[in-house]
Amino acid sequence: MMASSDVDTREGTLFSDQNPSEMDALCPSPPGPTRPQRLYERIGGREGTSFCQTLIHLLKGNIGTGLLGLPLAVKNAGLVLGPISLLCMGVIAIHCMTVLVKCSHFLSIKVNRASLTYGEAMQYGMENVSWLRRHSHWGKVTVNVFLIITQLGFCCVYFVFLSDNIKQVVEAANTTSFNCHMNYTNQTQVLVPSFDSRLYMLCFLPAIVLLVFVPDLKYLAPLSLVANILMTASLILIYFYSLTNIQYPIDLPKVGRLKDYPLFFGTAIFAFEGIGVVLPLENKMNRPQSFIPVLYLGMGIVTFLYITLGTIGYLCFGDTIGGSITLNLPNCWTYQGVKLLYSFGIFITFALQFYVPAEILIPPVLARVSVRWERPVDMLLRTVLVLFTCALAILIPELDLVISLVGSVSSSFLALIFPPILQIITFHTEGLSPLVTIKNAAISLIGLIGFIAGTYIAIEKIIERNGLKSTEAFSSFMVQ
Repeated sequence: MMASSDVDTREGTLFSDQNPSEMDALCPSPPGPTRPQRLYERIGGREGTSFCQTLIHLLKGNIGTGLLGLPLAVKNAGLVLGPISLLCMGVIAIHCMTVLVKCSHFLSIKVNRASLTYGEAMQYGMENVSWLRRHSHWGKVTVNVFLIITQLGFCCVYFVFLSDNIKQVVEAANTTSFNCHMNYTNQTQVLVPSFDSRLYMLCFLPAIVLLVFVPDLKYLAPLSLVANILMTASLILIYFYSLTNIQYPIDLPKVGRLKDYPLFFGTAIFAFEGIGVVLPLENKMNRPQSFIPVLYLGMGIVTFLYITLGTIGYLCFGDTIGGSITLNLPNCWTYQGVKLLYSFGIFITFALQFYVPAEILIPPVLARVSVRWERPVDMLLRTVLVLFTCALAILIPELDLVISLVGSVSSSFLALIFPPILQIITFHTEGLSPLVTIKNAAISLIGLIGFIAGTYIAIEKIIERNGLKSTEAFSSFMVQ
């Protein structure tokens, strides 16, 4: 009898059982057992990632552009409320990741599977509820849809991040010096007029299209390693500059405005949304029973980085903080280099983020064309998807608002809303205590409120900024 995943793969179902991840490309799984072992221990010669390797992958999956946007998030929440909220959100995010892993363990044993993806866990969890069993496949489809939205949202953010940072470097190229003095009046001083950031996105477009044409992301593994080293060095320099340029006395609001708090939520949950890599990483460990300690250690480090950089960055730059802290760095060769190095890392990471939606959406289409046309159609679809993300970035060229919108729309569901619901439907026949049910309902409610408020405020701000830009452009045209 053929397994369901085999059927889906051969028939080219749109949302197959085995969700791909960027980890599948750079760290392919060796052969494992055909059925789960007792206590979810996969024994019998399986080779997989070690504790340290899994920790590195977990850190990599959670540290990106979201980290650089957290100083602005702290500004939106306030100097005191912001760090406290980041800590609370970190605790909740780690708890939801733990819940997802435990539900996956329980369900994999119940359905006799060696491992499950996020979508499969939701599907089999719904089969535990009699009135949901008939529509359980929609659980997997829903999770996959939000994974696609999230990953394509990351790609949109990368377009905006690259254009904003490279634009600053180009504009200040003629006057960049070795003097890294503080510019307290505004961001990196613009000395040479340049074209609109959206035109920079179009300049990056051909290079990114060629990047996603790479047939196997394992070929990018050496570049990915270099990019990770460069991004780490850049973060160290950002920390150093921010710490050494904090101004006293500190006169910043301890609590931000209520209407700005949803923007904080969207940015923060965007940064914490690494739940999509949790199960792929756990499934690839040679000792998956050790994954929970890896999760606690890795996410503890991530939470510490988020709180410290968010707070220190806001203390350093105050109300002038931009959508990414790199946009506030001074006009000198060292920190212009930081922007270039981090941008290179983000450029390479684009291919990894793009891998997930491409491998979900493209194979079903290729299954319906002849072998002769598979490669041309594959390249065409990849080009269309990149064009789509670029078009969205051009429509909303505001880094902080794009991050907040993506976080509010999709990350809130994957990181906060779905895991507590999954625990309820998975263990409702196992004597789940009322307190656990109340706790799960409260977390999901927080996620839902954040989704509604964050999405509304982000869209409102996007419309407001576009309106101001249109008015300024019209006024400038009339003056000329």
